[in-house]
Amino acid sequence: MAKSEKAASSGAKASAGQEAPPANSTRLIILGAVVIAALIGGIVYWRTSSDTKVTTGEKGDVSVSELMAPGPLEDISLGKADAPYTIVEYASMTCPHCAQFHKLVLPELKTKYIDTGQARLILREFPLDGLAMAAIMLARCAGPDRYYPMVDALFETQQTWAAPGTDGKEKLRLIAKQAGFSNDKFDQCLADKELFEKIVETRKIAHEKFGVDSTPSFFVNGKRLTGEHQLKDFEALMGGSASSASETSSEAGGKAGE
Repeated sequence: MAKSEKAASSGAKASAGQEAPPANSTRLIILGAVVIAALIGGIVYWRTSSDTKVTTGEKGDVSVSELMAPGPLEDISLGKADAPYTIVEYASMTCPHCAQFHKLVLPELKTKYIDTGQARLILREFPLDGLAMAAIMLARCAGPDRYYPMVDALFETQQTWAAPGTDGKEKLRLIAKQAGFSNDKFDQCLADKELFEKIVETRKIAHEKFGVDSTPSFFVNGKRLTGEHQLKDFEALMGGSASSASETSSEAGGKAGE
């Protein structure tokens, strides 16, 4: 079952340097703090909107063409672009159930379906709190080739940085440093207002058009996944075996690969 997380306030504070930073660095830190504070306010708005169920999409299957239409952010696929099955996941980086899927279920899916060319995964951003927004922004800033490795690292270490408190952002900074981020690159990433706004829009489309209101939420060639998000639940929508995946309709596969 999916679960929503409490809004985190830790990302709203700018890091304090040991020495007086240059003017450009100061502006980045201030802008980053403003962006994080704004996104926390945005999360509150999203949750209020979700509660009222205004302009929320129906919670059923969706059109493949609409689901795969270009969005605010370019999709980053894990797997072959022409795979007959496309799994779209909406996730929040602070969601424990999302982390569980990525640590326990995705490796099985990857071995049986993704690595064999039968399916591909597209993770789309659906942050439920400010710290989740900061984390997924860092994954985007890592670049397309390092997006999924960064996502994996963040989910693997989720319990060390996603707990409530005032130092979540600084714990993210330490993880980012291990991934090759400098302090400047970290601050520049979290100060990227355009990226922030595109993630906000991605979440809004998912909620209003596809009825996504919790994480993780999955669609397999447009069919909404139900159940406990275990391998068997995905296989129920993919014919039950890797070999049967190649027999799916060419229309669905072609639209998903566009």
